[in-house]
Amino acid sequence: MIVSLTINGEPKTATIGGFESLLRVLRDDLGLLGSKNACEQGECGSCSVVLDGEVVCACLVMAADCEGSDVTTVEAYGTGDDLHPFQQAMLDEHGVQCGFCTPGIVVTGIRLLEENPTPTEDEIREALSGNICRCTGYGGILRAFDRLAKEGTE
Repeated sequence: MIVSLTINGEPKTATIGGFESLLRVLRDDLGLLGSKNACEQGECGSCSVVLDGEVVCACLVMAADCEGSDVTTVEAYGTGDDLHPFQQAMLDEHGVQCGFCTPGIVVTGIRLLEENPTPTEDEIREALSGNICRCTGYGGILRAFDRLAKEGTE
């Protein structure tokens, strides 16, 4: 089966056997390694992507169900010296340690900020409730959101 979809603004096709997850197709077939393969049960959020406007765990989405869909992965955001403001705030506020959860948190965080540039702490915690970070204790991550909210209002 051939699936056609748009990934990070680019039309793509993938040949699948029918039971592959979107995560497997992204990583193995399309070489987009930013989304991490951790729990494969939708519990950790390390594979979070934006699928047709909604943050989802790519490990739980069947690639066959993505025909015609629009997918945004962490690769769509800044890299190197040209980081997205949320990525830079995460670095500046020490919201990154081992980095395994970071792609999912970045995707989730940027999507939240697109929808609500000044989220409350409760809204941030709710948005991130599907992303597990075992290293940071979330303090730096919350400070990154706070920094952007303040910069956006000044």
